[in-house]
Amino acid sequence: MTETSKEYALALFTLAAEENMLTEVSEGLKLVISQLRSNPGYVDFLASPNISVNDRLSAIDDAFGGSVCEYVLSFLKILCQKGSIRSVYKIVSDFDDMFKASQGVATARVISAVPLKKAEKEKLKTKLEKMCGKTVEMECIHSSSVLGGIIVYVDGKVLDGSLRRRLHDIKEVINK
Repeated sequence: MTETSKEYALALFTLAAEENMLTEVSEGLKLVISQLRSNPGYVDFLASPNISVNDRLSAIDDAFGGSVCEYVLSFLKILCQKGSIRSVYKIVSDFDDMFKASQGVATARVISAVPLKKAEKEKLKTKLEKMCGKTVEMECIHSSSVLGGIIVYVDGKVLDGSLRRRLHDIKEVINK
């Protein structure tokens, strides 16, 4: 997390937690990100110095007023006023990480040499949940950069069971 995005996300998370509105804020942020991804030029518009701040704030009201809670709407306006609206994607990602952690959910990113079968994914998920003591959401991708095996990123840890890592370990032993 970048320091600025982390600070913004933490500020919004803290406010939402104090007001018992974590779920509403999280859902509102997901809606905002969905809309921004559907209209990629909108962030450029909101960040444009050629458009008055009042016009940009009115555009936020028009686009999101009534569809997200007041905290999310105000937060978007603050980002726009402070010139940080381009960081909205990272800020929301950081907020989502904090929200999931507060709900006892860990996100695992699994990179494998070949696509994992459904049974392999379920078995891996069960092991990760047992290891973390949390519910695990997995994102599985395959990459040719992994020669064999898998690499798992979860809760700030890297579990490297790749063939490349094993070969590196063998090389280290040989070179000693």
